[in-house]
Amino acid sequence: MSDSFDLGTPPAPAATAQPYRVLARKYRPQTFSELIGQGAMVQTLGNAIRRQRIAHAFLLTGVRGVGKTSTARLIAKALNCIGPDGQGGPTIDPCGVCEPCRAIAEGRHIDVIEMDAASHTGIDDIREIIEASRYAAVSARYKIYIIDEVHMLSKAAFNGLLKTLEEPPAHVKFLFATTEVNKVPVTVLSRCQRFDLRRIPADTLAAHFARVVEAEGAEAEAEALALIARAAEGSARDGLSILDQAIAHADMAGGGVRADAVREMLGLSDRNAVRDLLALVLAGDAPGALSALRRQYDLGVDPLGVMRALLEAVHGVTQVKVGAPDDPAQPLEERAAYREWAGTMSFPALHRLWQLFLKGHEEVSRAALPIETAEMAILRAIHASMLPDPGDLARRLAGGSVSAPPGVSAPPAPPAAPADRSPADFAGVMALLDERGKLDLLVRLKRGASLVRYAPGEIVLSGSRPLSTDTLTDLAAVLREATGRPWNISMADVPGAPTVFEAEQDVVQARHDAARANPIVAAAFDHFPGAELIEPKPAKRSIT
Repeated sequence: MSDSFDLGTPPAPAATAQPYRVLARKYRPQTFSELIGQGAMVQTLGNAIRRQRIAHAFLLTGVRGVGKTSTARLIAKALNCIGPDGQGGPTIDPCGVCEPCRAIAEGRHIDVIEMDAASHTGIDDIREIIEASRYAAVSARYKIYIIDEVHMLSKAAFNGLLKTLEEPPAHVKFLFATTEVNKVPVTVLSRCQRFDLRRIPADTLAAHFARVVEAEGAEAEAEALALIARAAEGSARDGLSILDQAIAHADMAGGGVRADAVREMLGLSDRNAVRDLLALVLAGDAPGALSALRRQYDLGVDPLGVMRALLEAVHGVTQVKVGAPDDPAQPLEERAAYREWAGTMSFPALHRLWQLFLKGHEEVSRAALPIETAEMAILRAIHASMLPDPGDLARRLAGGSVSAPPGVSAPPAPPAAPADRSPADFAGVMALLDERGKLDLLVRLKRGASLVRYAPGEIVLSGSRPLSTDTLTDLAAVLREATGRPWNISMADVPGAPTVFEAEQDVVQARHDAARANPIVAAAFDHFPGAELIEPKPAKRSIT
């Protein structure tokens, strides 16, 4: 008997199931052409690579999910691609099939080092980079360091990196990514070529999501994709995560991705319900508006989401009123409603409604009783919407076209414009000062004010006889109080007329000359050589 026995043909090993990859990772861009919404940056990088003007450090900044880390990896591939034949150089269109491209895409290239600054914040981590950067790349053209969330490095780590960042070895490139560029020291910013990645427009995101849905073999309504794009707020990663959830929800429900399901999933207020609520507010129907708000609340809609949706609706009506282009993702019935409201509402009414809803949104966001606070905000908007424009109401009451409510007196008719009380000339100004007892100011002006130009409301004095700033300020204040109008008093560097004191002295001298010309007076001076002519004492007090 043989000691061996037949166990039969061994079974074939079961195929290893591939783990599911979320859409945000599965559809991460692998080429610059797949990077959506960043055309300006791609063009700049392409021109730099083609002209061999490649910076030694790049800083990529922008909100979450716009492609900062993906762009850094694409730059690493572009700089290290050798082409399918192994003879290529840096290119804005990496082949994706050579070993460097595949290794970088899979995250296993030895010369492309990715570091998360959130978990490697200290100087010791940066010291390792500095030491390793001295050695040439093992197999790639460039040794590339990708540091994500670079703003989280410590001050010592930033300082330690500065010298190497400014003068790195020729084979080293630094790629930094951050969502908070304001926290990156200026000394680091000045050593990098900065790219600000923009928020991706909602229509661009919706088109991208449509391609993803088609590639996944799923179905989705255009309005549902538009809702997801709006909820993503410019972030492709956030939008793909929401889309992933929506597809899973649709699969369980036995249908495609529907707009109502997306609203329910995201807790968004139904747009039809929002339009109905806004119509009730504008109609002044308080019970109906409160009932509509409660219905949405009972369906699980967050009161803060309702206030946000009302703000979006008022903003949409305002855009239609100013003639902004239509939003392609906007439903036709919503567009029609906005046009109707834009034709009947004035700009002041829209601005007032915006401020009321904005205040309500702020109150609901920090309220202990959100739904009650939202109801009070709705009631406040209803009562305000029933009030006419304050300026128009005042004009109508003044004109008698409407009567004031009981107990409220109509505003008085605007008084007739008062007669101009401004002095006709500068002499009148001096007389006004004398009448008001401003003797000190009068003396200063008589002896120092050389007039260049006078007009009611404006006095220009010669700068050749400079007056103190206090004198000009005091004169303007007295004239404003006396005439009820503002006065502009300034100095000009040009000759002016004689001062009042000089003019008075000229008059006195002229009288003296005329008196001396009289024979009798001349004879008196001949007999009395020490005689003088004396002005008669005035009846009123003398200012000079």
